[in-house]
Amino acid sequence: MSLRQTPLYSRCIDLKARMTEFAGWEMPVQFGGIKQEHEAVRTRAGLFDISHMGKMLFRGNGALAALQRLVPSYLGRLTPGKAQYTVLLNPQGGIIDDLIIYLKDRDASGVEQVFTIVNAATTEKDKAWFQAHLAESGVELVDQSSAFALLSVQGPKAAELLQTCVAENLSAVERFGHLDGTVLGKPAFLARTGYTGEDGFEIMLDPATAGDLWDTLLAAGVAPCGLGARDTLRLEAAMALYGQDINDTTSPLEAGLGWLVHWDEAGDFVGRSVLEAQKSGGVSRRLVGLALSERHIARHDYPVLHEGEPVGIVTSGTLSPTLNTPIALAYVPSHLAKVGQTLAVDIRGQQRPAQVVKRPFYKPQS
Repeated sequence: MSLRQTPLYSRCIDLKARMTEFAGWEMPVQFGGIKQEHEAVRTRAGLFDISHMGKMLFRGNGALAALQRLVPSYLGRLTPGKAQYTVLLNPQGGIIDDLIIYLKDRDASGVEQVFTIVNAATTEKDKAWFQAHLAESGVELVDQSSAFALLSVQGPKAAELLQTCVAENLSAVERFGHLDGTVLGKPAFLARTGYTGEDGFEIMLDPATAGDLWDTLLAAGVAPCGLGARDTLRLEAAMALYGQDINDTTSPLEAGLGWLVHWDEAGDFVGRSVLEAQKSGGVSRRLVGLALSERHIARHDYPVLHEGEPVGIVTSGTLSPTLNTPIALAYVPSHLAKVGQTLAVDIRGQQRPAQVVKRPFYKPQS
């Protein structure tokens, strides 16, 4: 089966990007080098092609209310132009996917347009889940994944550099705010969201204009960035990667995403009874941040040890380019999850010291 390619594929090839397979797509893993791209986002601005991600529009009377049953976060607080990061849950309280829900519009009769961006690897699974649970709601689902390109410009200078291409005032858009705007004279959807820990925007627009925006931003000095830097950036910010740090068998309470569960407002969402039992009885494991010494890098699936015995598992790990120290996320027993707890990671047969530390590992300068 051939890999899918985004509308920006040829531009990535022209820049001699190193390509890799990701969720059925041929994607750039790096351009000039992961560390260089990482530093560009932390100090100035970087540009990512994220057109592989799923894009779905829900349209109909009470669309938000229909979606409310599927997520533990209260969507009733959203007004047009606002968004909510949340998770789709299965009946066992496990995470089907993490996603952002954007309320685009609500007319006087209650007809709403709600947009969501989902992970590339779970697009078809998510779509089937939505269709199954919205079948009798009267809400229409429009899969826009193939119709539009999606770019992300991230970094402390991202908004300033993007503003030269946008007609609307981006400084008026708050974090997790969004608007239907105009980019290079063409319609576009812009959201002040991202996956790096830095300020920035995600921009959905037609493929041709996406190519023009890519060229314009690169000419302005924005660095092209691949999946490699995207991973090191999100890990420094302790943002979960679906399929590694969270999945169908991990609950938001285990994964440190309990803040997404709005107990008093969200109502009877799928998986609520399981989460209530976990809340009252406690969870047996928790996702923690680990700092390692001596530049020994903990990788996905490496065992976590306590007093020489395996007690947990690493889900993500890297050498932090910003902190210049190895960091990792791992599930460990709840009684070993306190900040300051001393543990170890089995790295190629050697027990390497690790300590539970506060997340995120990195916060941008204010």
